[in-house]
Amino acid sequence: MPALIRRRGILSVVAATMVVLVNAPLALADDPIDQTTKPPTGTGPSGDVNGNDLSATAGGVVFDRSRNGTGSTVGPVAAAGNWSPPLCWYAPKYTPAQFKAYVEPIWAAGSTGNEWDVAQRKRYVEGEPYKDFNIDKAGKGYWWDSYADMSRIGEPGATACDKPIFWVDTGTPPPADVPEAITPEILAQLAYAEIRVPDTKIELAPQAVTKVNLPTWAWLDKAEFKPVSVTASVPVLNIQATTTATPVSLKIEPGTKDATLHPASGECPINADGSIGTPYTKGSGNKTPPCGLTYLRASGEGTYKLQATITWKIHWTGTGTPGGNLPDGTFGTTQDITVQEIQAINR
Repeated sequence: MPALIRRRGILSVVAATMVVLVNAPLALADDPIDQTTKPPTGTGPSGDVNGNDLSATAGGVVFDRSRNGTGSTVGPVAAAGNWSPPLCWYAPKYTPAQFKAYVEPIWAAGSTGNEWDVAQRKRYVEGEPYKDFNIDKAGKGYWWDSYADMSRIGEPGATACDKPIFWVDTGTPPPADVPEAITPEILAQLAYAEIRVPDTKIELAPQAVTKVNLPTWAWLDKAEFKPVSVTASVPVLNIQATTTATPVSLKIEPGTKDATLHPASGECPINADGSIGTPYTKGSGNKTPPCGLTYLRASGEGTYKLQATITWKIHWTGTGTPGGNLPDGTFGTTQDITVQEIQAINR
């Protein structure tokens, strides 16, 4: 890889915990490019009253997860089709002073080889095309570098952002040949990866044990799920995007071919009040539920794995743009269902 930052093997990481990795000597507390520090957990916008960490910084991007799903049972949505959030992107990383403080010790150590060091000095110090690390432009722009989602580093394209570190003046768009440069839309896609939604353990009647040919009612109360969102921003660029996931339907998969779904598609739409299906009421045992299923064969010594999956509609808005839709996401859980034969007594 031609860029100096990759010669040194340093990449900012977006892992599951979303922790930023930055060369420690460059984390200048009074410099706006320093996004390595976040407020104490449980205080301000980064924490809730239970002390849960709701914000984090990674890859030049700050994530506000205060309106995200919370709790031990939440999980990420799986995007429809083959779509996935960006594997790598470019964002501001260094002020002129930071970049100089970072690279000069590397050159002095000679660890990258004299030929490489000479080429780098020409590029960043001697005016081909930059001069003296752009020190005279301090406060008027930033050095940009690539970041990568290291949790997906083995995927094709994960190391595609291999351009040398480049300069971007404040208020000027990145070079046209850098399509991966951070934008509100890319921020929205990165926020998509941070969305967490509650599980879909549906209410059933009967619950874990039912009978052959007995309709099983399924529903979700409107209080159990609601829209969630994550905001991603780059403060030094004054841009942000909010990605929102809204539940739209429940899909039931009975875990066996020997079952009838209600409705036949297995897709239960969301009701006007935000709930799904209708709670079972006494005396409705022989009625066909608006959302549910009927098992036609006993599960024997085992159980059927009933899969309940919520589809979430994903929409984003961003700085200077109304945004748009991103691929739908799904998240589901499995419940064990025992189906018994109805016992009849012969007289």
